Amino acid sequence: MAQTAPPPGEPSPPPPHSHHGASGSPWASSGTVFAGVLLFVDGVLAVLNGIAGIAKDNVYARIGDYTYQFSLTAWGWIHLIIGVLLVITGLGILKGAEWARALGVGLASLSIVANFIWLPYQPIWAVIAIAIGVFVIWSLLTDRPRAAR
Repeated sequence: MAQTAPPPGEPSPPPPHSHHGASGSPWASSGTVFAGVLLFVDGVLAVLNGIAGIAKDNVYARIGDYTYQFSLTAWGWIHLIIGVLLVITGLGILKGAEWARALGVGLASLSIVANFIWLPYQPIWAVIAIAIGVFVIWSLLTDRPRAAR
């Protein structure tokens, strides 16, 4: 069957093998790779934060009084565990594993919550990590996997 051109003024539909995701956004499809890299890097930095918190309980100073208080050693273990999971998930996303996409959304959400509670110890980095988590979630949820295209 012959394809007809769209009426003047209307955009043509994307080709069947387009690199755009469900949202039609090239930002989302290329953002998935970037999300994998961000999860990996965020995980490595969380591991380093965790090691610093475990090794010395006085590395970080609390700014003000905060409702959610844990010992820095506990925070070290929390960051270390989340960091290892983020690294594994980021590598899975970069390899195209479907399990990693779903786990990436969950771990990015967990990272957002942990960094919100971590605000009094490293406020600037916590806000940056929260923004990274929001981007990762958006990117992973708006881009369809290649097999579904």
